[in-house]
Amino acid sequence: MGIFFSYVFLGLSLAAPIGPINAAQLDKGIKSGFFHAWLIGLGSLAADVLYMLTVYFGIVHFLETPFMKTFLWSFGCFVLLYTGFESLLNAYKLSGGQDRNNENAASKTFFTGFFLALSNPLTILFWLGIYGSVLAKTAAQYDTSHLVLYSSAVILGLIIWDITMALIASSFRRLLTDRVLIIISVLSGLSLICFGIYFGWQAAALLFPLQ
Repeated sequence: MGIFFSYVFLGLSLAAPIGPINAAQLDKGIKSGFFHAWLIGLGSLAADVLYMLTVYFGIVHFLETPFMKTFLWSFGCFVLLYTGFESLLNAYKLSGGQDRNNENAASKTFFTGFFLALSNPLTILFWLGIYGSVLAKTAAQYDTSHLVLYSSAVILGLIIWDITMALIASSFRRLLTDRVLIIISVLSGLSLICFGIYFGWQAAALLFPLQ
């Protein structure tokens, strides 16, 4: 049981570093409440599971080719800049009466989280470097059923963190004044734009390497 919880903690550790997903969850939680903040995390989780499968089946090396790296940095730049500027434009429209059950908005929110995680090359490095090494060690010591169990523990850790972030973000909405919420939303949008600029810089460095 102790080994199982160590893998849960690994999942928490993978999700915890501040990055685009956490910033997007904070922004969505403030604007639309728990459900939409959780959908961002759920979309990110779907991308994480996809990357776990690529590591497991050994096809992750295709994602390390210069072409795919450039594409992912570029696509990530676009998604982050779009999300960041949208956050800034909507920061002053915060209100308690926003429709939180709109299916189109929910679908858009889920895919925002999915593409933010999918297009983040740093996510690939996390899964290749950390989960890849853990997978190799686990496969050498345990059978397939234990491999599935411990991989599920990693996913459970990711789910726990996503729910925690969604609760924190939606709590901000209930506890803070409109003015403070707007400031936090603007800061979240700016952080997403900064991440987008960083992603764009990395794409440009791959396309136009310094001699």
